[in-house]
Amino acid sequence: MKVLVTGAAGFIGFHTAQKLLDNGHEVVGLDNINDYYDTDLKFARLKELGILRKNATLFNSLSNSETFKDQFKFIRLNIEDRKNLPALFAEENFDIVCNLAAQAGVRYSIENPETYIDSNIVGFLNILECCRHHSINHLVYASSSSVYGLNKEVPFKTTDTVDHPISLYAASKKANELMAHTYSHLYGFATTGLRFFTVYGPWGRPDMAIYLFTDAISKNKPIKVFNHGDMERDFTYVDDIVEGVFRIIEKDTKERITKNEGYKIYNIGNNDSVKLTDFIIEIEKNLAVTAQKEFLPMQPGDVARTWANVDELITDYNYSPKTSVSSGIKKFVQWYQEYHSKNALK
Repeated sequence: MKVLVTGAAGFIGFHTAQKLLDNGHEVVGLDNINDYYDTDLKFARLKELGILRKNATLFNSLSNSETFKDQFKFIRLNIEDRKNLPALFAEENFDIVCNLAAQAGVRYSIENPETYIDSNIVGFLNILECCRHHSINHLVYASSSSVYGLNKEVPFKTTDTVDHPISLYAASKKANELMAHTYSHLYGFATTGLRFFTVYGPWGRPDMAIYLFTDAISKNKPIKVFNHGDMERDFTYVDDIVEGVFRIIEKDTKERITKNEGYKIYNIGNNDSVKLTDFIIEIEKNLAVTAQKEFLPMQPGDVARTWANVDELITDYNYSPKTSVSSGIKKFVQWYQEYHSKNALK
């Protein structure tokens, strides 16, 4: 199967591309490598996939992997590019598209709203149009647990009302779901939206809580603990997320289309809610350092608790998250220390 993975230099996109390649699929990775966070980390992820930095920096130029040879190619491209994205679809003849490219970050969306409209709305429309015009069987795309807004009923279910987003990022993800529904209905191809719940793990983004905490604690700097620590998250290890994405990509969608069920939305999380304070304690254990904590009020656009009901994903795909928070944090801290040790020597 030939799969386009957008956001391939990003956290989840990198791991998804790796999983597909390890299982024999042909993959084209796409990313614009923007500077929302340190691009060195993005280029390092691509290096793990065999893409040299000198090749990855060029826009609109496909480069072959040194590691996966003819199995993996990468192109630096904006998904909102209405000329070059359709050209890529015409040239490569994808079977499935996995759209993980997006401007991420709830707090950043308050400061930079235009970026979210460009990437998450205009870019997503461009992806849908390319799927429509190039006979794509299945579009799998990233939504977010942030669409639940101030929902107080836990665990969150996909049948819950999600009409009250509290950040532009959340609104853009809800818009993606509505757009996907429209295209599935009008043009008859399958779309599957995945509401990710607080994904963490090796190669994670520097703006994510576990990275910020680990980095600050390692440097004997205080960590910012919002809502005075009264927060809970459905922390989900990246391997469990990617296993779910992989199962969805591999499963044939003909039966769904026949039953007029082309459009689907799933929660994908660890099916549990963990106190932020307990999460921090696990990081402290692995670093053997007690954190200096700066307790602060809730930030705009944030919520106090998330918890995913993943029953539908279990029923339809036998999804089963296996990584405990203690195990996941241990793996992340080990990666963090190794990655920064290597880069300190450069």
